[in-house]
Amino acid sequence: MTSSGEPQPFPASMAWLLDNPIARMQANRLLRRLPIEAGSRVLDFGCGPGRLTLPAARRVGDGGEVLALDLQPEMLAIVERRAAREGLANIRTLRAAAGDGALPADRYDVALLISVLGEIPMDRRGAAIQEIAAALRPGGRLVVVEAVVDPHRQSREAVLELAGPAGLHLERDDRGRLVSIMQLRRGSGQPGAATSV
Repeated sequence: MTSSGEPQPFPASMAWLLDNPIARMQANRLLRRLPIEAGSRVLDFGCGPGRLTLPAARRVGDGGEVLALDLQPEMLAIVERRAAREGLANIRTLRAAAGDGALPADRYDVALLISVLGEIPMDRRGAAIQEIAAALRPGGRLVVVEAVVDPHRQSREAVLELAGPAGLHLERDDRGRLVSIMQLRRGSGQPGAATSV
């Protein structure tokens, strides 16, 4: 947090904490539980050093794609180096702030928001969720993961309060002792339209 109390993105200088054998094992375990398959288009929003970007790219294969979005160019450089080293040509990177409107509409099958929502300034969270919802194809899913140990963890209620106006409804809620995984589905109408839960 800054002196003004606003949360800050996880620093790129500490990316190694998110990119180690234990973090990779946890990322692979998480991805096995998500609706990502060969040919999927995935948005990794707040991708950091790519701990989910790279395994997602391997899972979607040559017929799919992963867009790794982050505010920090240093994080995106790490993703690009790792993708090149592994020969993954289905990853694109995009430097953008949450809610800036940089995402194409109706493109992605799955969007990942993994321990990132609380790092977005409060006054931009609604716009960020609206932008993600608009980037999803009708029927696409936003996966929000919040860890108990995250100092910026968002409650289930806070996530749902942002999701409803964006036209996302809760499809699945897996809550464990250490992590919660919420899968929210975009309705078949325009994002921002009310949907039933």
